Amino acid sequence: MAVKGISFDIAKGETVALVGESGSGKSVSALSILKLLPYPAASHPGGSVMFGGQDLIATSDDRLRGVRGNQISMIFQEPMSSLNPLHTIERQIGEVMKIHRGLRDREARVRTLELLHQVGIRDPEKRLNAYPHQLSGGQRQRVMIAMALANEPDLLIADEPTTALDVTVQAQILELLKSLQSQRDMGLLFITHDLGIVRRIADRVCVMYRGEIVETGPTAEIFANPQHAYTKHLLAAEPKGRPPAANANAPAVMEGRDVKVWFPVRTGFMRRVTDHVKAVDGIDVTVRAGQTVGVVGESGSGKTTLGLALCRMIASKGEIRFDGTRIDDRSLSAMRPLRDRIQIVFQDPFGSLSPRMPIGEIISEGLLVHQPKLGAAERDARVVAALEEVGLDPTTRFRYPHEFSGGQRQRVAIARAMVLNPRFVMLDEPTSALDMSVQAQVVDLLRDLQRKHDLAYLFISHDLKVVRALANEVIVMRGGQVVERGTSEEIFERPKTDYTKALMAAAFRIEAAPTEGIAP
Repeated sequence: MAVKGISFDIAKGETVALVGESGSGKSVSALSILKLLPYPAASHPGGSVMFGGQDLIATSDDRLRGVRGNQISMIFQEPMSSLNPLHTIERQIGEVMKIHRGLRDREARVRTLELLHQVGIRDPEKRLNAYPHQLSGGQRQRVMIAMALANEPDLLIADEPTTALDVTVQAQILELLKSLQSQRDMGLLFITHDLGIVRRIADRVCVMYRGEIVETGPTAEIFANPQHAYTKHLLAAEPKGRPPAANANAPAVMEGRDVKVWFPVRTGFMRRVTDHVKAVDGIDVTVRAGQTVGVVGESGSGKTTLGLALCRMIASKGEIRFDGTRIDDRSLSAMRPLRDRIQIVFQDPFGSLSPRMPIGEIISEGLLVHQPKLGAAERDARVVAALEEVGLDPTTRFRYPHEFSGGQRQRVAIARAMVLNPRFVMLDEPTSALDMSVQAQVVDLLRDLQRKHDLAYLFISHDLKVVRALANEVIVMRGGQVVERGTSEEIFERPKTDYTKALMAAAFRIEAAPTEGIAP
């Protein structure tokens, strides 16, 4: 039973936060409000959801269609799997308003531009014809927020709405949600694992554990005087410690010199190249054995693009060396023998895990390709060991990705990378979908694996607390360029540029985040 007879209420203009570890039942509870759970795999054997004097559990599908996206909207946790990959951003946001409010194309376009601007999309006119895969993870999340707010709902359900956002935009989005809530007297159900956000945004908190609400009360009371042991555990959980000491003489595992990734902008009837988007513009980076280089910056700054270029997943210019061998001039087929030693943990685990394969097969797939001489029993033993290392029950290896929570899927993605014992791992927001206690466990795990195998990490994240716990060196990116770099101590204790100072202020003092001059 995923949820066991929980009860809570949300008043107009009130924010209620549901907090708890991945798999505690937070998202299932939220999806139940609009009867969005998969049928017949999940059902509601009892209980009611009262909205505007009507029980939504007992109401007809026709009535629910009028409520969904209109009176009650939802921001889903994983935007890549929630947005239609075949439709442009303009069409997807406009469709919501056309269906529920009867807006015409021109009116919907004007409102769409207004919404994109509100949620912090830079140059929204240029994004109208973009498809979801052409946006960064944070930009996709902001599009989801724009869709949810389009019809000014009475109740907004926000399921981890700031997970993929950098800290400066996170502060802006929270302010936007609170401002719109105040204007509309809108109820807000806020689901998150980030207790810093809960402290700032919520009026009341419901703490969930194994499908039950174990503690509830005003936010200030819960933080000042938690009663339940699990609540105390959540409040104490946070990534701690520091990375292994850097060795300047350690061999360079991955090196990039003057790395550039420019995307052409084609306009006119002949689709001629008239400009370039300089996603990565002449960056040098060296990742040594046993060390971590953290890459931070706002969404769309080029962090992930830099990592993909180093891993030879996208075309680039400039020199790239792996274990001393130049690889930037290698073809895709020539790169295949190196793929087991160069691994990636992607930002969106739902999009990177095959929905048609159980997780045991997903994790062992790399072993089949790169270590074909292993027997079935040995492969299975490696899978079991990998699952145990990332804190998952090995008996779950026969289940499919959709049967796991977002945080559990991210741990599967980490296990898939680590099972091959790589030399270099690009970690693209590997803890963004994890609750605080599991974040701390994963940080400890990554450090232990690094010490044990002398791994080189390129760690991409907007969570500066996690970066501080893992990175020896930090690169701060903005607009495809490096604005500041240095040791972790230098960047966090003595930042030099205004942009880096703003990032630090937003991350560690989010209540007073200075966002002036920071382009979203």
